Amino acid sequence: MYVMARIYVLTGMPGAGKEEFVKVALGRGYQVVRMGDVVRQEAAARGLVMSDREVGGFASAERQEHGPGIWAVRCVPLIKGRDTVIDGSRSTYELEVFRKELGGKMRLVAIHASPPERFLRLRRRNRSDAPRNEAEFRRRDEREMGWGLGDLIAQADLVIENEGTLAEFHRKVAEELDSPW
Repeated sequence: MYVMARIYVLTGMPGAGKEEFVKVALGRGYQVVRMGDVVRQEAAARGLVMSDREVGGFASAERQEHGPGIWAVRCVPLIKGRDTVIDGSRSTYELEVFRKELGGKMRLVAIHASPPERFLRLRRRNRSDAPRNEAEFRRRDEREMGWGLGDLIAQADLVIENEGTLAEFHRKVAEELDSPW
C-alpha cells in the first residue's frame, strides 16, 4: 500500500524556532527544504555579498520580477515524495503555490515566540545575517511583515508556542510529527 508523504510548511518570524522544529523532524527521518538556503544559494551563484541587506534585497527583487510565489516555485521540485519539512515560507502567495502543488498532503505550521526572545536567539546564533542591534531587528521584522508573513501566520493550520525550554518545544514538535493527520 502506498502511503502519501507528509509535508509540513513552516512559517514564523525570524528566531521563533523553525530550525529547532527542523532538528526534531530530521531525527524522525524527514527531509528538509530550507527556503532561505534556496535564496542564499541563488544569491551566492550571482556573486552577491552574503549580508542580510543584500540577500533580503535580492529575495524581494526576485519576487518583484518573477512573482511573489517564486521561492515556493523553486522549492517544489526539491520535494522527492518523502516526508518533508519546508522551512521558511513568508507569504500567502507561497502558500498558494504549495497548496496548489501539494494539495492535502501539506500542513502549514506557524512557530511563535515573543520579539525579545527572538532577538536574543538571533544574536546568539551569530549568523552573517544576524541583526547587530534592535533597530536592525525591527527593520528585518518590518521587511518580513511586508512580504505578507503576518497574513500567512494567520492562516496556519497549527501554531506551536516556543516560549519555554528547548526540551518542552522539542516535545511539542515530536507530538505533532507523531500525530495522525
